[in-house]
Order: sequence, then structure tokens, then C-alpha cells
Amino acid sequence: MKDIRGAGIVGTFFHAPTRERLDVLEDVLILVDERGAISAVLPPDDPARPDIERQCGENLLRLPPGQFGLPGLVDLHVHAPQYPQLGLALDEPLEVWLQKYTFPLEARYADLDFARERYATLVEDLLATGTTTALYFATRHEAATKLLADICIEKGQRALVGKVVMDDPAACPDYYRDESAETAIAETRAVIDHIRSHPDNGAGRVLPVVTPRFIPSCTDAVLQGLGALAAECGCHVQTHVSESDWAHAHVLARYGITDAAALDSFGLLTRKSVLAHANFLTDADMDRLASAGSAVAHCALSNIYFANSVFPLRHALEKGVHVGLGTDISGGPSASMFEACRATVQSSRMLAEGVDPTLPPESRGRPGSAVDLVTAFHLATAGGGVALDLPIGILAPGYRFDAIAIDTNAREGAIRLFGETAPGAIFEKIVYGATRANIAAVWVDGRIT
Repeated sequence: MKDIRGAGIVGTFFHAPTRERLDVLEDVLILVDERGAISAVLPPDDPARPDIERQCGENLLRLPPGQFGLPGLVDLHVHAPQYPQLGLALDEPLEVWLQKYTFPLEARYADLDFARERYATLVEDLLATGTTTALYFATRHEAATKLLADICIEKGQRALVGKVVMDDPAACPDYYRDESAETAIAETRAVIDHIRSHPDNGAGRVLPVVTPRFIPSCTDAVLQGLGALAAECGCHVQTHVSESDWAHAHVLARYGITDAAALDSFGLLTRKSVLAHANFLTDADMDRLASAGSAVAHCALSNIYFANSVFPLRHALEKGVHVGLGTDISGGPSASMFEACRATVQSSRMLAEGVDPTLPPESRGRPGSAVDLVTAFHLATAGGGVALDLPIGILAPGYRFDAIAIDTNAREGAIRLFGETAPGAIFEKIVYGATRANIAAVWVDGRIT
């Protein structure tokens, strides 16, 4: 495989521009300009196509038989420093897990040599599993956060990187918290300036994010200051909202209003805000998010371990809330966005049908809550693009060519086709079966990674 900037690629692609529709782009020619944006998608019967293919010459790439293209996957919630504990310590409540395991691990990223090895491995692994865009929580360390951004720029991943802010002495351990609200805001500003002025980031493929960890770890002063900074710089914002009974109850007790309402009062609900989990949002909260244009990072797999409930995804979509998917490394024990798609479908089915077998069927679940595989795939691609307000996740003119090639013939992978030719069947086998071994190529802005 090779770069296709200023050239084209021929093959069959799947994308889901809306959650109701899977589009099969059979034997299309996708042209990509020198900046990595899609300039045209030409069907096989387009009269101009033969001449264009001749003009492309050796620069034209054709997917081999058995390979299919997809938009790159968009992970809206990754705790980058937690990658070393992926799959570990998932038997504790959230508040215990943070204090006992997670904060001690994250504190070690003050050591840049420790950070460099782990961050480089994470970015390489996510690209290799098809995640072309990731929204990263880093740690509270300014230098290590800058390093994570540098690594994303170097390795070609589209990324949004935020220095985690956590300054409340009542909630954060002495060894791992910001010195003061003023210091936290100043260091966040320094990270923003570093990313925006980086000499190799002229295209803005890596963006800064204002990142209060969540209300329970932050003072009012720092939340107010970060809201003002987000308004000043126009940056994205990321945080957690109403993830668990404990987190949701904390904010209610502290302010007498919900988590979402409190974030809004600090100026942290914007068109570029992404709120992780959101399991306990009220209808009024969902209306608030929809009005602001803020998004939810739905982390179906990690919610099983820490959220105490199933997020009502379909209800949120019907309320007009922007939603994308996240792995929540390492609250979720898998770095695969394909696994995030599968867990999204599975958890919605459990919410719809219920989980208590002692109840009668008519009162066991929440009818009308299930979503299908196309919806989950849409959320993992185009939905993530909408959440971030970026032109990604759709294979159409004007969008960035962030894409992956899936090899259904890879023996080391888990996809097995037995003569299926119907595009819908192939798509289902890809999303339900794809593993790292099935990913033959990954492009970001038309560049092979």
C-alpha cells in the first residue's frame, strides 16, 4: 500500500453517512487532492473515469480482491496514560479504581522516558487497529502532554490532546494533582500554544483540548477558568459527565443541579464539547446538550464495568444529541473500535429486553432502545466526525481521506467468508469479525501510516 495524496484509489467501500443508511460504493474511484481531502468519488460508469485513471498512471492504487475500504474509526474517549493497565483491575468501583490503580499509574508520567515508550506504543497500536482519530486525555503533566501531541504528529494520527486538570485537594491525592487553579489554567494554555505552534502541525491534524477530568476532581475556580479559556481559544472541551451513581450524586450534592447543568454554568458546554459516558442524563440534560451542540462519547464496554447502568443511546439520538463512540481505555478492556461497535449493539439490546429473568417480559426491559449494526458503525465513523465538528468519517468530496483497508482473506484475522457476495453480508462479517490482522492499510489525510 502507498500514499494516495494527489492520486486515487479504486475499490469497494462501505460508509454510513447517516445512522439509517449504509452506502455501498462499489468499484468506485476516489480521488484525493494534495492536502488529503477527497475531491471526487466516481462510479464505474462515469464517462470521465477511463481518462482520469490513465492520468493517474502508476499512482493509482487498486484494492486487491477480498479487500474493502471503510472510513477511519473515530475514538472519542481514550485515557492515553492508562494503556499499560488495559484489562486490569476492573473489579473495583470507579472511585476505588481511580485512587488505588489509576492515579498512581498516571502520576508516573512525570518521567518523560516512561511516558515516551508507552505513548508511542499506544498511538502505533491504535493506528494499526484502524483508529485514525483519537480524543485523548493525557495526564496533569504539561511536559508529558506536549510529548503525547508530538508523538501523534510524528506518527500521523489525527488526534485531539488535552492536559488533564484536577486540582481539588479534597478529591485528588497529594502526589497527583495540580498545584493550584492558576497553575492548571496556565499549563493548559501552554499545551494549547505548543500544539498550535508546532512546526510539523501546520495542517492542524492534532488539536488541543481543554480537559477538566470531571467535576469531582476540580474546584469551582478551575472550572470557571477553564470555561473562560475554552471561550477565548475556541478549543474543544472534554470531560466526564454523570458516569456512575457516585459521580452523578457527587455533583447533585455539591450544587443541587445535575452534572450537565453544572458544566453549562461554567461555560464548558459548547459545540466542541465531548462528554464521556453520560449514563444518568435527564431529559432536560439531553435537551441542554442538543441545544448547545455538545456530544456524548458513548463507551458501552467500559460502562459495563463502571457506570452502574446502560446509557439510553437510542433515546439520546432521538432527542437530537450528537453521539460518537469511545473505547475508554482503560476503563474498557479493549482498544478496538470494532469491539466498541459490537458492545454498543449488545448493550442496547440488553437495555431493550432487560436483564432480570424474574420479571415478566413486558416489564423486563426498556422497549424501543435497541440499535442496529449500521447505527453503531455510523457512530464510530461519521458520528464521531459530527461530535468533533470535523470533516471525517464519510467518503465524500470535501471530507478528509482517513480510511482503512480490510483484508477479508487474512488467515490470521477472524473474518471468514464462505462465498458471500451480498455487500450487506460482507459488511456485517467485517464489523463483527475484524481484528488487527484484517487491517491491511491505514490512511490519514491520504498518507499511509
